[in-house]
Amino acid sequence: MAKKMTQADRDASLREHLLKLLTAEQAHAGFEAAIKQLPAELRGKRPAGADHSAWELLEHLRIAQEDILDFSVNPKYKAMEWPREYWPATPAPPDEKAWDKSVRQFRKDLKTFCALIADPATDLYARIPHGDGQTILREALLIADHNAYHVGQLVLVRQLLGAWK
Repeated sequence: MAKKMTQADRDASLREHLLKLLTAEQAHAGFEAAIKQLPAELRGKRPAGADHSAWELLEHLRIAQEDILDFSVNPKYKAMEWPREYWPATPAPPDEKAWDKSVRQFRKDLKTFCALIADPATDLYARIPHGDGQTILREALLIADHNAYHVGQLVLVRQLLGAWK
């Protein structure tokens, strides 16, 4: 007979599932696979029929995730203007270093958000004081959903450019 789970066990289990949802490749390619070894000369190209380049998708992923993290932890959070502030101004990175900088920041913000989820002191169900009903749990699910959607687009852009395995 299985041991009955305590509330602490349930909480730990939920945190573990959220962390896997945010970081593991389970049902589809993850962020790391989607960006791995994409040739620099293809990062700013929009394939025929696609609305975005790999750069635009990467930057949008970074910006949106950073915004959700900021909303989750910053009582002085200020909403950004949609859609202008959520997308880069150009299809191509402004310079050679911009891609790597964006990747590093995306990883850093995801790690920070995962630390927030992993911390037992974080009440996943408490309303975010400066929000209108959102919780850290909701924001974690939002990041996972948003990232999965746009990582899928990034994979499709790579396929259309002939740069996917």
